[in-house]
Amino acid sequence: MAENLAFFGRVYGLRGDALAERQEELLAWAGLADQRRALTADLGGGLRQRLAFACAILHRPALLLLDEATSGVDPMSRRRFWDLIYDLADGGTTVLVTTHYMDEAAHCDRLAMINAGRLVAVGTPRELREAYAGGGGLEQVFVNLARMGAQ
Repeated sequence: MAENLAFFGRVYGLRGDALAERQEELLAWAGLADQRRALTADLGGGLRQRLAFACAILHRPALLLLDEATSGVDPMSRRRFWDLIYDLADGGTTVLVTTHYMDEAAHCDRLAMINAGRLVAVGTPRELREAYAGGGGLEQVFVNLARMGAQ
């Protein structure tokens, strides 16, 4: 794992002490420090996702795009991943996430619902529930939008 972080750090222009410090910081932050010498191929899905996440933020990007980042990981890893996303957002990073999981979407500040490649609704989770759910959750928002012809 440490080799992966070192490689991506160099790709992003980090060198020497700056790279070593950031590598250690991210291994600890992502809960991977005790597995620093593990081969990526030997890791479970959740750990691999956390490693990929750490590689993506080595250079402290202002904007992070995550496409189905928690797909295929266990529930505990999903929770940990969202904790990491919250930490980044709280630190000022803009995080754009795509997900099919409405429970995850509910944790976002703003949502854009897309159906068949078309943007069909935008708003906060609360705004969308109030406008389209009829008392249900975000799953019901999407069902109702589809019934209204937003297909």
